[in-house]
Parts: sequence; C-alpha cells; structure tokens
Amino acid sequence: MTVAKPQAESKRKVLLYPGEDGYFVVEVPSLPGCISQGKTREEAVANIEEAIALYIEVLQEQGQPIPEDRVEVVLV
Repeated sequence: MTVAKPQAESKRKVLLYPGEDGYFVVEVPSLPGCISQGKTREEAVANIEEAIALYIEVLQEQGQPIPEDRVEVVLV
C-alpha cells in the first residue's frame, strides 16, 4: 500500500469562528469530526494543525482513504 504523503502534508480549508465561551472554534469540513479550539486565533489554528495531522495518521494506520479537500467557499 502506498502512503498518500503529499495529501497528508497539504493545506486544508477550515472554518474559524468565535465560540460562545470566548474561545475560537475551528472545524475541518473535509475531515468529519475534526474540530478544535483555542483561546486565540493563533492557538486555535495551531491546535487544528495538530488535529489534522493526527486525524490523517489514524486514517493511514487503518488503511482508510484520506478525503480530498473539496470545500468551496460561496457567499450567499
């Protein structure tokens, strides 16, 4: 089996928004359930980078495909 290393290292689109508790929440739409938070924007982004790496690592260990980042941003 070939490990999809370029995909694992690629950037992903995330949603970053203020939560009700004053923390910043960040979600990865292309990786269902991959959500984190932080006291600051920078902390939230650092936390989600780690969460993405771990999420992809688990998928690879389980032999699961890594979803592509097919998120499109559209203002309505």
